Amino acid sequence: MSDIRLLIVDDDPFIRESLKMIVELDPDITVEGVCTNGEEAVRFVAERESVNVVLMDIRMPVCDGVEGTKRIKAARPDVAILILTTFDDDEYIIEALKNGAGGYLLKNIPPDRIVEGIKTVRRGSVLIHPDIAKKLTVFLHPASAPAETADKRLADYGLTASERQIVEKIAEGLSNKEIAQELFLSEGTVKNYITEILGKLGLRDRTQIAIFYLKR
Repeated sequence: MSDIRLLIVDDDPFIRESLKMIVELDPDITVEGVCTNGEEAVRFVAERESVNVVLMDIRMPVCDGVEGTKRIKAARPDVAILILTTFDDDEYIIEALKNGAGGYLLKNIPPDRIVEGIKTVRRGSVLIHPDIAKKLTVFLHPASAPAETADKRLADYGLTASERQIVEKIAEGLSNKEIAQELFLSEGTVKNYITEILGKLGLRDRTQIAIFYLKR
């Protein structure tokens, strides 16, 4: 049985079928179904518990990818969502990330990058293009905000130096394994740290940790 059980959501039938053909070439991915908008996706995920990743277009009729992401993550926080769009639509992308999406990709990238992106968000890593990360920082932390460092503000929440390091690495998009290698820790230790971080910050998942860090 494949580790990744994918739902593809796009209002363009050609793109839906093209994506399905691309990802099904990978033995680690099984396409559970396709939907034409966010409303259908919300219902599908509610009815099909096996779905663990959603590849979601942003601009769709009836219910767009931002609202679809918000509703799916509210009902199924365990489901990873990867936003796929044809253009660099900053405000939509930022809203999707704020509502729990694990990252985004542009549709004009090579097929292998789409497959890798799906696997990345399934592993729990955050996938944000550097350009969007910079814009996200500006969007959430305008120039008029107090000039405090992110590290100091994290310390104000009671995070230890090690926990603050891990928050920074999560915001850079590193997986637990990569963080463990960089900080010379075991993956189990990193997971324990992340559990503590989520508790101290009152957050739900890794994406919210990354947004929290960039905001500060």
